Order: sequence, then C-alpha cells, then structure tokens
Amino acid sequence: MLWVIVLLGGEPPSQSQISGRLKQVSLKNVPVFSAIIIPSVSDQCWVCARHNVFLDGQKADQSTFFHMFGESPTCLLANTKCVCLFFSLSNVFFLEKRQRGMNTFTRRCTDFLSLSLSKRCPSTLRNLAAFPDTVPRVDSSSLVEVRGACVENAEERDTPKLYCGADGDWLVPLGRCVCSLGHEEIDGFCQACRPGSYKALSGNIKCSECPLHSSSHDQAATVCHCDKGFYRAAKDPSTMACTRAPSAPRNLISLINETALFLTWSPPSDSGGRKDLAYNIMCQRCGSGASGGEEDCEPCESDLRFVPRPLGLTGTKVAILDFATHTNYTFHVEAVNGVSGLGGNTRPLVNITVTTDQTGPSLVGVVRKDWASDNSIALSWTEVEQQPNDILDYEIKYYAKEQEQSGYSSTRTKALSVVVTGLKPSTVYVFHVRARTAAGFTAYSNKLDFSTGDSGVAADQGQVLVVVTAAVGGFSLLVILTLFFLITGRCQSFIKAKRKSDDKRRDRFQNVLPVPGIKTYVDPDTYGDPTQAVHQFTTEIDPSRIRIERVIGAGELGEVCSGRLRTPGEKDIPVAIKTLKGGYAERQRRDFLREASIMGQFDHPNIVRLEGVVTKIMIVCFSFPPGRPVMIVVEYMENGSLDSFLRHHDGHFTVVQLVGMLHGVASGMTYLSEMGYVHRDLSARNVLVDEGLVCKVSDFSPSRVLEDHPEPAFNTMGGKIPIRWTAPEAITYRKFSSASDVWSYGIVMWEVMSYGERPYWEMSNQDVILSIEEGYRLPVPMGCPGVLHQLMLHCWQKERGQRPHFNSLVSFLDKLIRNPASLLTLVDNSFPESLEAMPDYPPFISIGDWLDSIKMSQYKNQFLSAGFTTLDSVSTMSIEDIRRIGVSLIGHQRRIVSSIQSLRLQFLNVQYNGFHN
Repeated sequence: MLWVIVLLGGEPPSQSQISGRLKQVSLKNVPVFSAIIIPSVSDQCWVCARHNVFLDGQKADQSTFFHMFGESPTCLLANTKCVCLFFSLSNVFFLEKRQRGMNTFTRRCTDFLSLSLSKRCPSTLRNLAAFPDTVPRVDSSSLVEVRGACVENAEERDTPKLYCGADGDWLVPLGRCVCSLGHEEIDGFCQACRPGSYKALSGNIKCSECPLHSSSHDQAATVCHCDKGFYRAAKDPSTMACTRAPSAPRNLISLINETALFLTWSPPSDSGGRKDLAYNIMCQRCGSGASGGEEDCEPCESDLRFVPRPLGLTGTKVAILDFATHTNYTFHVEAVNGVSGLGGNTRPLVNITVTTDQTGPSLVGVVRKDWASDNSIALSWTEVEQQPNDILDYEIKYYAKEQEQSGYSSTRTKALSVVVTGLKPSTVYVFHVRARTAAGFTAYSNKLDFSTGDSGVAADQGQVLVVVTAAVGGFSLLVILTLFFLITGRCQSFIKAKRKSDDKRRDRFQNVLPVPGIKTYVDPDTYGDPTQAVHQFTTEIDPSRIRIERVIGAGELGEVCSGRLRTPGEKDIPVAIKTLKGGYAERQRRDFLREASIMGQFDHPNIVRLEGVVTKIMIVCFSFPPGRPVMIVVEYMENGSLDSFLRHHDGHFTVVQLVGMLHGVASGMTYLSEMGYVHRDLSARNVLVDEGLVCKVSDFSPSRVLEDHPEPAFNTMGGKIPIRWTAPEAITYRKFSSASDVWSYGIVMWEVMSYGERPYWEMSNQDVILSIEEGYRLPVPMGCPGVLHQLMLHCWQKERGQRPHFNSLVSFLDKLIRNPASLLTLVDNSFPESLEAMPDYPPFISIGDWLDSIKMSQYKNQFLSAGFTTLDSVSTMSIEDIRRIGVSLIGHQRRIVSSIQSLRLQFLNVQYNGFHN
C-alpha cells in the first residue's frame, strides 16, 4: 500500500508546483489510484474534477470521473469526507471549488489537505477460474482472500482461491477447476470435444480419439458408441475398442479308443478382437442308426465326464469318458468370448458325430489276491500277449462293497503287483484293474471282491505268531533274570552284562545301510522300548543344572522354554527346553522319547544339537531302564525359524548371504541322507537360525525305515502330509525318500529367495496337488538369479531319479558363493523347458477377482486407473509398472510379480497344452 500526503494551502498552486509536488511523492510507478479522501474545513462543497497533469514531462491521460453522491452538486458539512473512485492507470485528479448555486467551476484550490493513493489487484484467470478486480486492505500485514468462479464447462476440483496483496499482486493460488466430461482445455478455456473424439472423465486431460470400431457424431461426447455389429462387455471400460463374437472353431477332429474319446480343434479364424476366447462343448446322444436329426437325439452332457470340463475351456483339446458303446454322439464345439450373445447372432458352432464301438480288451490278465492283513491286501496280475510294451502303468480302483455309492479310491503302479494299504479290518472291498497306454486307458478287468483279515493269510499269520511268541518268551525270560539278579544283589554285574549286550546290538544296527566314513542312523523303533533308545543315544542331565527363564512357544506335546544350562567349570550356555505336557497318552510319551533318541544320533554344525534329556530318577537298581523323560534340552537358536526370520527382515540380505543360508541347510541334509535318515517335513519353518545366521535343520518327527529298499523310504504312519512341501510320489503313494527331501529342499530355496513367501500362495491343497501333477512349478521369485531358479526346477523333477543329490547341491552352491558374478543375472520370466498341461485359468476372470485371489484387492483402482483392465494386459507388466501405479511395499510387489509370472506361464501354456490324465 502506497500512501501519499500532499499539503497545499492558500492560492491555487501553479503547474510547476503541482508537478513538483507530485514528483516528490513518486507517482511514477503507481499503476492505480483507487481513492481520494478530502477532509473539508469550510461549508463549501467539494467535487471531483478532471485536470491535465504532466508527469515527468508527459501529459497524463484523462478519464471520466464521478461523484459518489450523484451527478448533481452536493454540499457536505465541515470536517466530512468526499470520496471519489477512479478507474485509471495514470490519471491524477485535482479538486476545484464550486460556488453555491452556480453552475460553473472555478479553478481555485483551497485547503487541499491530503491525498491517499493505493494499488489494486487486477482481474485475472488462473487454473480455469476467474478472479475480479480487488482492492487490498489498508493494513499491509493482511491479505484479501478471493474465491474464483470456474469458467464455462469447467467444474471445481478444489475450491479455487487467490490472495490479493498490498502491492497489487495476486499471491498463493489454491485449488483449481477442471474441464467437465466431453471438454478439454484450450488456451485457458474448456472447449467441447470435436466429433470423432470423446472424454469420459473430468479433468485437465485432452479428448481422445474414439477406440477401434466405435464413433461419436456430436460435440462434447463422453463416450464413443460401438459401430454396428460390435459390442462392449459389461465389464469393459469405455476406453476399450469395441469387439464382436468369434467365428466358429476350425478343423474339429476326434480320436477314440476303448475307454476315451478325444476332441481337438483349431482356434477360429476371427477371435472378434478379444483375448478372452473360450470354448463350450455340448453333446447330443442319438440312437444307433439314427439319422442324426434333432428329433432323434437328446442332451447327454450329464451322462459323460469331460476332462478337464465341458464349459469355459481355454485350450483346444478335451477328453470324454464314460460313454456308452454302440451309440451315436454329436458334439458341438462353440467359440465364445466376452461379448458372445450380445448381438443375437447365430452361435459360432462346429460339430462332429462319433459312433462308439465295442469296448476293447483290458490288457490285464487274471487278477489274484496274494495275501491280506487287517488293513491291507496284496494283489498281482499277468499281462495279456497284446502289445505289453505299450503299457505305461496300471490303475487300481477300489472301494468298500457296502459303500459303493460313496466314491472310490485309486492308486497306480508300473509293476504287476500292488499292496493296497489303509483298509478297514474284516471288510469286503471291490477291486478293478486297468492298463494305461499312450492312447489312454483300456477297459477295467472284471470286478473282484476281496476281504481283509481272511484265511488267505493264515500261513503268514502263523509265521508271525511264531515270531511274536518267541519275542514275548524272550522278553519274559529277560524279566525273570532281572528279578533274579535284583534278589541276589548281583546288580552291578548285570549292568555290565547289559551294557555289553547293548553295544553288540548297536554294532548290529550300525551295519544297516553302511556308508563308508560315517555312522548310520538307527531307527528307535528297533528297540522294544523307546526308553532304551533314549538311554543309548542321549545324555542324562541333572535337573539342578537347568534354569528355565520364559516360555517361547508351544508344541504338539508340550511347551518350549528358553533357559540356561550350567556346567561346572564352564560358562552357562543358552538352551531351549521342550517339556512333555501333563496328562499325556502313551503314544505321546513314545513320540517324545523317539524324537530325543533321533536327535541324539546326530552331530553336525547344521543340525540342531541335543544337549541331553531330563528323566525321573528311579530309586531301584539302575539295571532298570530310566523313567519317563520330562525334558529335552537343545541348543538355543536366537533368531527362531527361518521363514519368520526372513519375513521380518524382508530385503535386508544380499543374494550371496541367502545362498549361504541355503548352503547350510543343504549341508545338514547331506549329513542326514548319508546317515540314511529321511526328514519328511523339510521346510523353512523347520529350519532354525542362530545369532551368526547359521541355519540348522530341526523338528525330527518319527519315521519308519523300510529295510528291504535300497534307498531308505518312509511311510507316513497315517499322519498329515505337508502338501506344499512334499514330492508328488510321496503324496500319491505315501512313501518318502531322500529324493523327496530334495523336492522339499527346492521349496525351501523358493521360500528363502522370496523372503518367507507362502508356497503356492492361497491355493488350496487339492489345487496344489492337481497343479503339480499337471506340470506346474513355482515361478522365479522377484530378484532371484536365474541359476538358482534352474536349480529349483531340477529339484522339482517329476521323476525322483532325475533329481540331484544333496552332496551335489552343496558343491554347486559352494561354487556360486566362490563366484558371486554368476549370481548377477536375474530372471524376469522363467518357464520349464518342457511345458506340460496346466489347469485352465478360470474364464472371464476380472482384475478384481485376480487381486482378491492373491489378497491384494486394495490395489484394484490403481490397476484400472492405469489402464490395466484385463489379465492379458496385466501379464505384460514389469516391476517398474507395478511401482509406478502405486504399489510401494516390497512384499506386495513381490506377491504381485510372482502371480503375474504364473499368469504368463498360463497364457504361454494355452498354445501348447494337451490332455493329461
């Protein structure tokens, strides 16, 4: 604000005086005179007049003036103010005295006391909002807030505001207006979109050309309407091109054998411009010799079994099972996409008629029962002399006879015999056997009824009875001798004799599966009482040496505590103490003892070390076995389980550090496999990490060795199987081996490189089993070197004989650590070299459904706003795209990238997939 005071008195000033006085107040740079305030000292009226003024030698422009009280003269009392408002950038006005009652002006200026001048903020356009002329406040320390009005065809995004400053400048622009739908900003105004273009959203973005096969004929269009014959699906955005239904599939052919019918076809020549192409199979059954007219046929989809399914197929093959013989079937294959059915056009179908013949031979000879027990039956059969070399394997289907309608179970084998386990005692089962060739399954053999626990095993049971009787007799004799020595007081002599006997027994067991240079694992079950195994392989700890500090977890059999173990003359060491909960059952006690006796046999830097056990002290002679153990004491691992440790330190380690962790796990597993021990439950949650980041294998649940197998394999004893970590042969046949541990190790590798991500994410166990069987493998984790993912794929070979051994894994990882440059090559996409069939992705799935399936639905709007509206477009995204749309959390980026890689594998496989039983 500029204030100027000019004091004049007496006679009117001369032109030079006026000019000089005005120059003194620096009017040169004042753009606006907003008010003149004249306090009067007489009873004369003062009015505003115009006068020619020269500033800096230049004549000032004149402008129209007005009096605030109207055009007629008005008299003011003394000491009042006469205010004149001027709208000029450079004119200066003086006051002339007017005589009362006279219509002429005189040029006499008396009592010119003061002149007040200020600047103003001119009207302006900012951010598509108009702001009027504004006079600032007299107080120069405050600003005048002015709210703007949006220009035509614009709307407020945030309230537009400007602040008028004392120096006449606009300050602090806030808020804005944006052009409405159908309008774009041109030269500060919102202009309508021209025909042929549209704008579907408000905002300061340009109008877009209409997508393919759509148009707009009017100005200010907000959407382009599809041309005739083209459509948009309900979920298609307005930015998407219009599409049409596909043409019919081509080259439909059939292939039939005795039990399966295969249909194959080629994609339609015109997909309609969409990528969500799918196929539906419809069936009509016509009588033998029928002409094929619709009046002679009836729908038959419900009578047949389609593999993988009849509707929503994304591949070009389907297998049809359970058809009747000597029947005419007409199959219609329809191509559909997201806009099928919108135009009411003829359905794009291709059809084929197939006549089924008499079922062929079963290729399975006479099936007989070799033996049976209470819960298992052994079967064998012979091959017929018809192309036996073409048989891939055999399928055995069985079910309880009284539960025939409740479903059935099946198993496969490549041998001419099988032992079916897990059956109910004294129950009649129905068995069918059929062969599988390259062309599919042959017919089943005749139904065979066999019962568990019948006379067919009398001879075997008699032999078992003799063995059991001898064992019971020997044990009884041992008890009698023990009592005898107690009574006679020859306790110590008996102890020595017993220890010598135990040493012989241990030597005998160590001859099982001998491995040069290393001791062999002894199954605790080979001891009659697991207490004896605990005594043999563990160290008894005095309870007074243990101090329990706090509970750190709970297990199946009791609590896990942390504490200290005191050793005379040495520093206390931290330990973890497993306790057996009260009220335990006999089976729980045996499992608790068995785990201690298993751990006691291992001594390796990458295996959790057993410090000892605590048992109740018996007061009788020490020739009796020790009492029930109540504690298992192991070394304390400060960082807990590997999976949770990695999740809490996501992205904190180098690739070489992660490989070092994997090297430790592989070293521990090499030691176990060379001892003949199969872990069965290897996973990141069962690997513990100490304070030096050394990884050690833990959780040694009971396993049962099969001594008649060249490589140790294990039954699961009816327990639960960790599906996501278990090899397919272990899931199917419930047998485990060192090769199945290698499969699990591959999953551990994936967990480590993904920082504790859950394998297969939110897939159900059943979906995991089916996906693995059909060739799916976990994709490469984000940031994982390609060489490590290839190593994972080797561990996941379907044939267990093709998987690497643990010692080979250790050597390979050791080379990687010594040559870190080999870990620099990352992989964006990694697929198996030979793709097998995978489960088809659900048809017409939306972005929202996909994000829901991976628990990332919070990012739906970001994907759609960025234009990623279909799964096909999502499959092309890179990690930079994911970051750009606003996914900032590393864990969320990793989960989305992994799922996108799965989508890529799925889309790639659509071109190559085939039918697999």
